[in-house]
Amino acid sequence: MFAVHLLAFYFAKLKEDQIKKVDRFLYHMRLSDDTLLDIMTRFQAEMEKGLGKDTNPTACVKMLPTFVRAIPDGSEKGEFLALDLGGSKFRVLTVQVSEDGKRNVHMESQFYPTPKEIIHGSGSELFDYVADCAADFMKTRNIEHKKLPLGLTFSFPCKQSKLEEGILLSWTKKFKVRGVQDTNVVSSLTKALKRHKDIDVDVLALVNDTVATMMTCAYDDPRCEVGVIIGTGTNACYMEDMSNIDMVEGDEGRMCINTEWGAFGEDGSLEDIRTEFDREIDLGSINPGKQLFEKMISGLYMGELVRLILLKMTKAGLLFRGEKSSALYTKGKIETRHVAAMEKYKEGLQNTREILMELGLEPSEEDCLAVQHVCTIVSFRSANLCAAALAAILTRLQENKKLTRLRTTVGMDGTLYKIHPQYPKRLHKVVRKLVPNCDVRFLLSESGSAKGAAMVTAVAARVQAQRKLIDEVLSLFQLTPEHLVNVKNKMRAEMEYGLKKETQPLATVKMLPTYVCAMPDGTEKGNYLALDLGGTNFRVLLVKIRSGRRSVRMYNKIFAIPLEIMQGMGEELFDHIVHCIADFLDYMGIKGASRLPLGFTFSFPCKQTGLDKGTLVEWTKGFKATDCEGEDVVDMLREAIKRRNEFELDIVAVVNDTVGTMMTCGYEDPDCEIGLIAGTGSNMCYMEEMKNIELVEGNEGKMCINTEWGGFGDNGCLDEIRTQYDTEVDEGSLNPGKQRYEKMTSGMYLGEIVRQILIDLTKHGLLFRGQISERLRTRGIFETKFLSQIESDGLALLQVRRILQQLGLDSTCEDSIVVKEVCGAVSRRAAQLCGAGLAAIVEKRREDRNLEHLKITVGVDGTLYKLHPHFSRILRETVKELAPQCDVTFMLSEDGSGKGAALITAVAKRLHLKKDN
Repeated sequence: MFAVHLLAFYFAKLKEDQIKKVDRFLYHMRLSDDTLLDIMTRFQAEMEKGLGKDTNPTACVKMLPTFVRAIPDGSEKGEFLALDLGGSKFRVLTVQVSEDGKRNVHMESQFYPTPKEIIHGSGSELFDYVADCAADFMKTRNIEHKKLPLGLTFSFPCKQSKLEEGILLSWTKKFKVRGVQDTNVVSSLTKALKRHKDIDVDVLALVNDTVATMMTCAYDDPRCEVGVIIGTGTNACYMEDMSNIDMVEGDEGRMCINTEWGAFGEDGSLEDIRTEFDREIDLGSINPGKQLFEKMISGLYMGELVRLILLKMTKAGLLFRGEKSSALYTKGKIETRHVAAMEKYKEGLQNTREILMELGLEPSEEDCLAVQHVCTIVSFRSANLCAAALAAILTRLQENKKLTRLRTTVGMDGTLYKIHPQYPKRLHKVVRKLVPNCDVRFLLSESGSAKGAAMVTAVAARVQAQRKLIDEVLSLFQLTPEHLVNVKNKMRAEMEYGLKKETQPLATVKMLPTYVCAMPDGTEKGNYLALDLGGTNFRVLLVKIRSGRRSVRMYNKIFAIPLEIMQGMGEELFDHIVHCIADFLDYMGIKGASRLPLGFTFSFPCKQTGLDKGTLVEWTKGFKATDCEGEDVVDMLREAIKRRNEFELDIVAVVNDTVGTMMTCGYEDPDCEIGLIAGTGSNMCYMEEMKNIELVEGNEGKMCINTEWGGFGDNGCLDEIRTQYDTEVDEGSLNPGKQRYEKMTSGMYLGEIVRQILIDLTKHGLLFRGQISERLRTRGIFETKFLSQIESDGLALLQVRRILQQLGLDSTCEDSIVVKEVCGAVSRRAAQLCGAGLAAIVEKRREDRNLEHLKITVGVDGTLYKLHPHFSRILRETVKELAPQCDVTFMLSEDGSGKGAALITAVAKRLHLKKDN
């Protein structure tokens, strides 16, 4: 028993001694955690350099755009041909992707050799050989009659400007084919394939093997957004935000970046960690000074590194008693498979002895232990370096997504990763240590990179088909210049109908006289009460106007209008309004004051027969209170005040919010003669010549006309540009068939149009994985404020996804791009339609005044105009295009329509006093 313990102690001591001996000799190859973090930082800087347009030419890590914009979503289907060129063998496959939604892939493949005379020959010989193999494969399987899309996995650095193109930058590994560098390899392959008249294939995609690995794994795990190869060579790719890729136009979505990290260090940035053995390997390679990071990591060089180390240790008398063999001097005699065998857990020591003896050496027990530890140090350094670069990529993903914790999957492939018994767990452990805030799953690509080429091709085919369908839907919202001129002309015609006594009853644009006959002149003064009703909020204001200095001070309070009041009895609505007024008067301490003059902004279509007489034509914007339509709203307010019996008010004017907006801006700018509201609802007013208003007696002066243009198109004159989605929104509204123009242009309906489009696209499997959630079925969920947020220029797709998640819509990056496009198409059309309507007004004012050129100001209010990032710009551009002889200034009404009601009241009081005097 004592002897056994003694023997165990001897072996333990022996192993410890040998390990210490090797550690001392190779101390420079052992990398500390701090060194790895430093390498990680250096690689992050190189990535940034490679992504920049100005810095890319001098970057070692080229960060090549692949034009792979999407990962598989499970809806891919069809049969594809794939070629895989880049390793020791060339492979041809057919890949059948199932249509049953179960992510089933059936593959048939055949390997062909890549003889030295081919990989060191001419370009035409290489591509003719590849085409011959593809033709042979198709004929063998009787599929030469099929027209198949083809994906090419080409495992060498290529510069791409589209998916089906690749300019070879340099050969790597053992390839050295003449006349191919700086040429388009897809074009060369296509020409070679065309020489085979008996087969018909289309090359749809050129893919790096690393990208193919990521795509293969992403088909099984949608979280996969990184691919890493550690085999003959080494490389990594990942999904980068388009906004960070300077070399490709566009900011939307993501694109896979092929890092080509094997070249890291070519600028000398890794000289402090490279050893004499790395330099010797490099000098003896076919590409000295190139792929320095790869030469410290990959399987092509690992065995040779071990051989060089063993040779030097033997020369120093540290191994084999200083006795060398000819095999130990021979390049390539130790391969990576030998390194893997020597590091096996149980039989590693025995394998080491056998391998060394095959090299003509006579190893002792100590020699075997030492050699085994050399292998461990070399392979461990490889895993450490890979882990540092991969950790840099994961950190970048986390920062791009602005996450405190990232959950992602890395697709892995390569012979070194697959055959080395310790390599994967070493790599995983170091990565997790370097990025503790990342939950990383490592997924082995079981089917190789060729399946990935087919998946890229399948995704490209799917995206192409989906894009076509999406474009067809979005095209329905694209208005041509002819469309817009037509809308302008029809609006002008409807306005003329509305002004004439004979045609007004049938006109869709009602052109209601407001009895506002003058604009403010700056002499107005006094205290006025103003009410503002037009949405879900009701405002009461006290407006103090000082004459001479055009000074206005306002005090206001906002009250909610509950839905049950909006859609209840009319008497209840007006009692609620008076209750709010009483509350405000108490709040301001003026309940007992003398009869205050009051202006009532009532933002619904009214037929007026006087400034203080307004009969409600119909409710809009979700209001549906009974017994109001056809009644004078001023009388209803007066009756409610009497019922309250707490105070008296002098109701001077009932005003539309659009008129109030015009008056507010007119107080600041005498050129303001038009008011526009682009918010929950949509409307426009303007100062018309009295001689053109047949509904009101008198030909002198002007009067403000409230167009109530929301009803434009109710006679079917806009049916040519209305879509099925407009029809669905209209039919689901409170007033089907009414306010059709408003339903295409106003904030209350744009979000609902978007929701209908999203439902339709989802039904066709183009969004949200074809799953229509209950939330998406819910009317009103997609408020217009979300359009404004989603279309914000600085908003990253990640933030778009978060907005959609708040709405219960689980979207991919690609879904977010489509949603943003849909929002853009709907809001752009709304702004253009508004612009066309407004152009009709300004042109009319120019012609009425017999001017060659008109200078005019439009007062604007409304949340859509104010908050949407593009609406106001598109509206202004459309007016300029359709009314080129009009110089239109847009003035934002900062104080809302309540101030306008007070100003109208003040102007009316001024005119009344003037008349009395």
